[in-house]
Amino acid sequence: MEFDRERFRKMFPNLYRELEEGVSSIRIDSVRLNSEAGERVADLRGYSPDVIDFIRRAETEEQALEVIDYCERRGEISSEYAEQLRKQLREKGLKSFGSHKEEGYYFRITGYFDSED
Repeated sequence: MEFDRERFRKMFPNLYRELEEGVSSIRIDSVRLNSEAGERVADLRGYSPDVIDFIRRAETEEQALEVIDYCERRGEISSEYAEQLRKQLREKGLKSFGSHKEEGYYFRITGYFDSED
């Protein structure tokens, strides 16, 4: 489907303005570059944290870089993905990965320590 600029502007004035001005009016609080990780189911029982989950536990950008380096050295993430994460950290900051998660967060929300009886 082909649109001319004027028709597009009339149909989608806000989107047109954002595209023309390069300004987005929707705030995104976290970004996952790996779509599979972003589509994970909310039920975390038996869940194994990924690099993003560990980054979200970091308190400083230096700690987050250590996590990325460690996962890359162990072969848990590719060099390309590690570089994408470093770039995101550099350009968007630690909070771009999501809110900070305290130690034991996943155990609390999954009820891991709850009795199965």
